[in-house]
Parts: sequence; C-alpha cells; structure tokens
Amino acid sequence: MASRQFATFEVDGQLFGVEVHTVQEVLSYNEYTPVPLAPPAVGGLFNLRGQVIAAVDLRVQLGLARQALQGPVMNVILRGDGEPVSLLVDKIGEVVDLDDETFEPPPDTLSGPTRELVVGTFKLDGRLMLALDVNQAVDTYRATH
Repeated sequence: MASRQFATFEVDGQLFGVEVHTVQEVLSYNEYTPVPLAPPAVGGLFNLRGQVIAAVDLRVQLGLARQALQGPVMNVILRGDGEPVSLLVDKIGEVVDLDDETFEPPPDTLSGPTRELVVGTFKLDGRLMLALDVNQAVDTYRATH
C-alpha cells in the first residue's frame, strides 16, 4: 500500500497539509520587511541565514483577513521551483503518514479561493486535512489575474 508523508498546519482552525518533500524547514520568525506595491498576499520578506525569503500569507490566499505580523509568526518554508518561499500559518501540526487509498477529491462544498488551492483531502481522527497544491498556494498573482 503506497503512502505519503504530509507536514500539517492550521489556518483559521482548518487543518492543511503539504507533502514533506516540498518542505525545507519550519520556523517561527518575527521581523518582516514590508514590500511596497506587492500583491496583498505577500506578507513581507525576511532574512534566513543570508537568504532573502518571501513570506506568503496563506490567510490572504484563502480569502481570510491578513495575519498581523506582530511577534513570532509560524512559517512553513517550501522548496519552490527556484527560491524557497514561506507560507505564513497560524499553527504548526505534525508530520503524518497517509495511505494513498484514503485520498479523496476535494468535497463539492469547498468553494471560493480555498477550492483553487486544495488538491484533495484525507480524514484524520475525526478531522479533515486539506492537501494543498504548493504551487497555487505560493502564487501571489493568482488572485489578481
């Protein structure tokens, strides 16, 4: 039986996950530089060991209110096609092993911006984990075009 590992996290109480191989690291950070004229989902930039990382606010990508970047904010740093990109999330979860057989397409009730970011779902101990399309989640121009 084939399985995949997902790194999980929460945004607005909803559980999300991305495949572990797409994650570079997870960390808490609290100093972000604003980016004038950037799309609304760009939360800012930060310096990670000499590398400038763009932080994408997943709340904005999901059609929610922007996250207040005051104090430590949780980041899931993803290995993008080129440079690493951070997703700003509310809470970090755990890494879970999930059987491919339990994967289901997104529910018909899922709509709006969230529907565009989700590739499918897994049921976990009474909770539904929404599997994110990493490329869509970090595409800050998606909502503006």
